[in-house]
Amino acid sequence: MATKFQPTPISQLQDQYDVVIVGSGATGLTAAIQAHELGMTVAVLEKEDKLGGNTNRASSGMNAAETNIQLKHGIIDNVADFYHETYQDGGRLNDKDMLGYFVYHTAPAIDWLADHDIHLDDITVTGGMSQKRTHRPASMAPIGGFLIQHLLAVVQQEQIAVFQPVRVTHLQMKNGRISGVKVTINGVDRHINAGAVILATGGFGASQEILKKYRPDLANYKTTNQPGATGDGLKLAEEVGAELMQMNLVQVHPTVQQDQPHVYLIGEAVRGEGAILVNAHGERFVNELNTRKIVSNAITALPEHSAYLIFDQGIRDRVKAIDFYDQVGLVKKAATLTQLADKLGIDPDHLVETVQKWNKSVASHHDAQFGRTTGMDRPIEQPQFGAIHIAPAVHYTMGGIHITPKTQVLDGNGNIIKGLFAAGEVAGGLHGNNRVGGNSIAETVVFGRQAGQQVTLYLRQSR
Repeated sequence: MATKFQPTPISQLQDQYDVVIVGSGATGLTAAIQAHELGMTVAVLEKEDKLGGNTNRASSGMNAAETNIQLKHGIIDNVADFYHETYQDGGRLNDKDMLGYFVYHTAPAIDWLADHDIHLDDITVTGGMSQKRTHRPASMAPIGGFLIQHLLAVVQQEQIAVFQPVRVTHLQMKNGRISGVKVTINGVDRHINAGAVILATGGFGASQEILKKYRPDLANYKTTNQPGATGDGLKLAEEVGAELMQMNLVQVHPTVQQDQPHVYLIGEAVRGEGAILVNAHGERFVNELNTRKIVSNAITALPEHSAYLIFDQGIRDRVKAIDFYDQVGLVKKAATLTQLADKLGIDPDHLVETVQKWNKSVASHHDAQFGRTTGMDRPIEQPQFGAIHIAPAVHYTMGGIHITPKTQVLDGNGNIIKGLFAAGEVAGGLHGNNRVGGNSIAETVVFGRQAGQQVTLYLRQSR
């Protein structure tokens, strides 16, 4: 498990591998396992002191359609609906070929995880989806840490080499194809030869420099990203001629607690299990499970540019992450809604009236105010009541390296850069102008597996 996982000693770093994978998030670890199981020698290189990257911060779940898990929960879904809803939610700017590959390989990705004893047996819903597609552990634990912990257990069992801290500074090319990487280890440069390289370095949500270049309007926003999400893979790829695409498409997450020095993303599952958003007057102002873009804009448009998530014990029982939010001091609690309103400085009558109106909407399954149709399985009526103060923050970068659905990296002329693959948030195109909650974890597994398979095919053909 993650707490016991020991990276491979640097002394064992070899000069030659079939595949070097840059980044140890879910994309990199999935690609490593897949390539290793197909007979490749693999090394995962991580620059940070902690393994797992931004995946560690994911909380809601992994989207997939037409799974056996859904059927066990009585959900009859359709992959075509998943495609069309994701395409619509992405402003119809998604790469259609990538999106098609993605949606049709989410159910096999759930099965692949289960084959590795990683079980996501519970389901919830996220914004922009019409069905419960968001798979998560039966314990309802946050998906990110759970996934990294269990992927590392597989990595350890299969004795796949993972090295840290190792910073990749350049990609090497020979005879028109990628031939390895240049790295820095404790201030010492070293060259590692490889038949192919997979970039799984994540996005640039923690890079003020890149945000200022492409989205200066977001430069002063706080971020949910871990400090290492600085766009390293983009720079490495650009150096060898790769094309970047849709770099101005940056997602702002609507529900982020920012009152403390540490920023905490409040997962979409809180709303998916029934929480509502209210303004400073204690009134709802948006369909809480609309797309992240729409909900974020609605919060930003409020005079105070922030809002409160309101929930009860019944919702808390369905989202174990709330226990963590409470432990770190993010949750205001009270035995009654009136007492909660007093703690928040909100008009008690307004808040009570808002929740009563919402509970009637849940009972009739008709939200006359804002047309919400999901996350309406339970009313807000069970003490204790809770609230978390939230505001939007930079969360996800939809743009990135231009790749094919086979994860091959393309140059500015649309030609494949031989031996270079990219997957996960470092790659652009899949999400359009708005990523749906639960699709990023699905992307890490679907395209991590694809990268592991395609790099194996490439190396077999090269021999």
